[in-house]
Amino acid sequence: MDRRKMILSGAAVMTGVAGLTGTARADDAVADVCGDGCGEGCDTCGAACLACVDSCLDEPGRKECIKLCLDCADICYTRSKVSARKGPMAGELMALCAKACDQCADECEKHKDDKTCMTCAKHCRACAEKCRAAAKAN
Repeated sequence: MDRRKMILSGAAVMTGVAGLTGTARADDAVADVCGDGCGEGCDTCGAACLACVDSCLDEPGRKECIKLCLDCADICYTRSKVSARKGPMAGELMALCAKACDQCADECEKHKDDKTCMTCAKHCRACAEKCRAAAKAN
């Protein structure tokens, strides 16, 4: 199996597990913990990060971008799952998610000529803002 298929198949598993947000009940649970669409924002950010990884695999010198996007996607999906079940570590994960999103956005913004990287950065910035606000509220 080539690297692209391995990375993206692993991401599909993470998305499926994080797919708790696909139900109305889970959406309500995440909203209770996060407020104002934070869970949905994290899932969208995770998906944007994985799209960025796929795009960056074809570009030389994008190793750091790939690593940060993969970390960010994993943290976003994990934060969604823990918040949906109102886990005791939700607040800490929200703060970590904001930090991961900021670092990922910083790296992606270095590639201004890459539309996928810029889209990823946009979603990361929005997610970081929501997670930071939610972490403060918890």
